Order: sequence, then C-alpha cells, then structure tokens
Amino acid sequence: MNTRYSFGGDEHIFVEVDEEMSLEAFFKSLSMTNAVRESRIRGVTEICPANASFQIKFDPDLIAPDDMLAELKSLENAAAKADSTLETRIIEIPVFYNDPWTHETLMRFRERHQDPSGTDLDYGARINGYADVDSFVAAHAGSPWFVSMVGFVAGLPFMYQMVERSRQIQVPKYLRPRTDTPKLTVGHGGCFGCIYSVRGAGGYQMFGITPMPIYDPKQEISYLREFMIFFKPGDIVKFKPVNRDDYDAAVEAVDKGRFDPLIRKVRFSLDDFQADPAATNAKLLEVLHGA
Repeated sequence: MNTRYSFGGDEHIFVEVDEEMSLEAFFKSLSMTNAVRESRIRGVTEICPANASFQIKFDPDLIAPDDMLAELKSLENAAAKADSTLETRIIEIPVFYNDPWTHETLMRFRERHQDPSGTDLDYGARINGYADVDSFVAAHAGSPWFVSMVGFVAGLPFMYQMVERSRQIQVPKYLRPRTDTPKLTVGHGGCFGCIYSVRGAGGYQMFGITPMPIYDPKQEISYLREFMIFFKPGDIVKFKPVNRDDYDAAVEAVDKGRFDPLIRKVRFSLDDFQADPAATNAKLLEVLHGA
C-alpha cells in the first residue's frame, strides 16, 4: 500500500491509505486514526475516517501544516506494526428482500437504470452470474459484512463483503441518481453495501429493506437512547432474510420499544481471515448464534 498525503488548504490533511478498498487498507487507516486520537497531537480538532482514507482537521495557529504532516508520517510507521486484531461486535440485521416499498420506488426510476426491463435484484443476480434472484439473495445474506465507514448522511454504514475478492458482489450505481429512496433501504453500489438511514436521494441498487432503525436523532428508540447512531466502523453485520409477517412484527416491536437487536461481542483477526475466510466467517456466525 502506497500512502499518499495531500493538503486541503491550511487546515486539513487528506491521507489516502490505498487506491483500492480492502480490509488491509481499513485496518491501516483505523490504526492511524486511533494513533492520532491517542497521541493527542496539539492542534488536531477533528478526525474523519473513511473506507481507505481519512482526513485530519487542525488549527494552523497551534501546529504548522508541515509539522502536522510529519506527525502523521511518524504514526504511519507505527501503524504498519500494529496488531491486526479488533475487539468489535457482530450484529444480525433482518432484511425483507424484494419488499413492496423499494420495488415501487425502483419501478418509478427505471429510466435511470442500466436495465429498465427488470428489478435491481434481477440485474444484480444477472451481472454477478447467479442463476436467479433467490441464489443471489442467499449469497448476499450468506456471509458477514464489515462496516468500514459511517457517514455521507448521518448514521449510514458502508459495508464490505467478507469473502474472497473473486466472490464479492459488485453492482454499479444507477446511471442517474434517484430523487427518492425509502428509509432503511438495503442498497449496493460498486463493492459496497449500505443501509440508507433516512429517506432521500440515492444511486445504489435497492435489494430490500430492514425494519430495524439505525439512526434516531430524538433518541426515543430503545436501543438508540444512549447514542443516536447505531453503527460504528469495525462492526460486523450479518443479514437475515425475513418475510412480510416477520417484517411487520419487527416494526411493531420497534414501535412498542420491545425490539432487541441480536448483538454479540467478538474478536476479529485480519490475519486469520486472510488465511481462511470461510473458517473465520464460520466462527463469527457461531458466536452470533451462540453455538
């Protein structure tokens, strides 16, 4: 990985860890941003992590830009030697695939899509070589996903599929963005999955919807009372396909304050995953389901 540094005016430094998204790039970025936070460098005012990059905002009256750059480069050397394990959590997210709300929306915007003759799921299955939508959904829900970034809009997680690169689902974004996307849509663009935290414009393919809110600025939802944003970088997600009855029951449970997300603490090792992705994922799912 060739790290590139660039200044953004006299108050920002942008650090591109790698040109390609990978778990290795994420771990290096995470190590460096954690090191910046722990080092308490005088003048740093904001740390903004992304998928394979991050940006540092600083006060140039307290630290000169060149000095800030030197500090970051010294931390890069330490990050290269950092432990590749992460104490995190694995979370089960119910998904109603091919639901009526995203279906209605995608049909309204067919003229903006690469294949107006079918649905987003049809398109995703075809270009990824799956025989039908059911097998495509099974692949989408069959492996864990790694949350590499939270942002763009408040609470939206970007997720990277934890399989060998040759098996990763890849689907381009719409030719032109939609002006509408239902709240809690499970989407996909490029190699990234996401969950739309709020209703609004979007360009990712729409595969389904989850009944589980992930952003609550009023902090009224039972599991979001301590913090309004559910996800954080490093979380691991496992999608669980549900039907309409299951979806409706979950929505009712959320409304009544009874919905309890399935969350387990877990240790993730990048080295173990690189050595054997299937075995690592199997262990993660054993932890999730208490096996």
